[in-house]
Amino acid sequence: MRNSRALALPLVLALAACHKRDDAAFAALQSRGQEAMGVDQYTSSHRFESLADGGRIELQRDMEDSLGVAQIRRHLQGIAMAFRAGRFDTPMFVHARSVPGTAVMTSHRDAITYTYRDLPRGGEVRITTRDSVAIAAIHEFLAFQRMDHHVGMR
Repeated sequence: MRNSRALALPLVLALAACHKRDDAAFAALQSRGQEAMGVDQYTSSHRFESLADGGRIELQRDMEDSLGVAQIRRHLQGIAMAFRAGRFDTPMFVHARSVPGTAVMTSHRDAITYTYRDLPRGGEVRITTRDSVAIAAIHEFLAFQRMDHHVGMR
């Protein structure tokens, strides 16, 4: 019993250090996201939904904020254009690393359609394709986004 207590304390301290590192990494992600998107990430909601024919990216303000809504709409329209051209530098900047799925999405860009539309407090980019390889890459991209942004399927 004495040995298990002696081992438990270092484990607890190691887990606490991991949580601090994770919290710092998430705060840095949120800060880069605000820089890239132009709105406070803590008062905006992301949704990354995988669908049979691709998926969707949604970003909306959590409150009435006409300037923030306009900024989100500009950002997402720009994202749709950049992704259409096979450019994923914004997600790579926000996540500070290569983003899973983007290499295939780039190489299959002619088979993927990116459509922007307004939502009440922001907008969405709908990603569609009939290419099964591209669908798998889109799902990988969206799953990574959900994990890194700490969002579920709200």
